[in-house]
Amino acid sequence: MPKISFLGAGRMASAMVEGLLARNVCAPADLCCNDGGDGTAAGLAARTGVRAAGGLAELVASAETLVLACKPQQLAGLDPSLAGLAAGKLVLSILAGTRLDRLAQVFPGARNIVRAMPNTPGQIGAGITAWSPRSPLSDTDRGTIEAVLGALGQQLEVPEAQLDAVTGLSGSGPAYVFEFAAALRDAGEAAGLSRETAWRLARETLLGSARLLAHGGQEPELLRDQVTSPNGTTFAGLQRMKARDFRGTMRETVLAATARSVELSRGA
Repeated sequence: MPKISFLGAGRMASAMVEGLLARNVCAPADLCCNDGGDGTAAGLAARTGVRAAGGLAELVASAETLVLACKPQQLAGLDPSLAGLAAGKLVLSILAGTRLDRLAQVFPGARNIVRAMPNTPGQIGAGITAWSPRSPLSDTDRGTIEAVLGALGQQLEVPEAQLDAVTGLSGSGPAYVFEFAAALRDAGEAAGLSRETAWRLARETLLGSARLLAHGGQEPELLRDQVTSPNGTTFAGLQRMKARDFRGTMRETVLAATARSVELSRGA
């Protein structure tokens, strides 16, 4: 693997570093990180053995790939020297709402730029990341991108025009699942269960259902129908969800998040 440097050492950068090392894709000597002064780079280096760079020149000098894992609002305040330091290198950005055209303004000499949208389960290697390159990738650069993003879980290439929808669905989606889990817990408590019991049942029901969904490759509607007896308990619950237009609410939720992603990326 080419040497990779991370500008930022927070949760996602740490997950990528730890995933690359756990999969034996890279050795600690192949990886370097830096932060904005919050001490996260030193912590990551201490945990993993990767190098914490003292400045941008040291961070980028020996790297073939630069991963932008800082906060999106920090992009405008980056040291202008970074553009020259990154010339000829592959730049991978996980900055939410930051379009490829904007990244190209900051890194005009990069040999290629890739914009990616990971999600929070990537912190434990269970995420899915959609990504889009500014121009077609060489085989070597494609291998690098797939390895780095694969450290977070699954990955797939999509056109950049779809990344706002990706943000609305899988980027924000974990929050919808967590909210559903909380609602299921609260509903169990309202039905007479203790909070502890309701939470355990809700959590394990979600985990087991997700595993079953992934295991068989069946459509969710088919699995739903396997649980549902005519005029039974599940049918009664599903009828209430239908009456309250649960699917319509989820559609509006994803579309609202997508629209906000469009707004933010236009302003980036």
